[in-house]
Amino acid sequence: MQKTYTQKTSEIKREWHIVDAKDKVLGRIATDIALKLIGKNKKEFTPHMDGGDYVVVINAKDVAVTGNKEQDKMYYTHSNFPGGLKSKNLAKLRAQFPERIVENAVKNMLPKNKHQDVRMTRLKVYAGSEHKHTSQLGASK
Repeated sequence: MQKTYTQKTSEIKREWHIVDAKDKVLGRIATDIALKLIGKNKKEFTPHMDGGDYVVVINAKDVAVTGNKEQDKMYYTHSNFPGGLKSKNLAKLRAQFPERIVENAVKNMLPKNKHQDVRMTRLKVYAGSEHKHTSQLGASK
């Protein structure tokens, strides 16, 4: 009889992945990043454990979107005061905060549970090609 394997906390090994978002479609790249943050790309995946990896995304300002999403896709925030609803389209958000486009897409693809915030802290997004995680990336290879 074959027993079911359950990953233990001491057996979790986190790796560093670098993802270049230049000219890649936003939704497709966000699903790949979410799978790496969750840890579903590993053979020892255990649903109730957080065994995901670190992900560094570079060139977030050059991520591609299909169709008319540059003008039609809206991002909303609310201050919880009356009349506090603010909205920006993708073009304005890309001009001000290009990292937030990828962060919002990945966060919405993660499960809404207690691991979501912990997984999001392992996501590092940079607008350009320079990042400060070269030593971590070099150690994991």
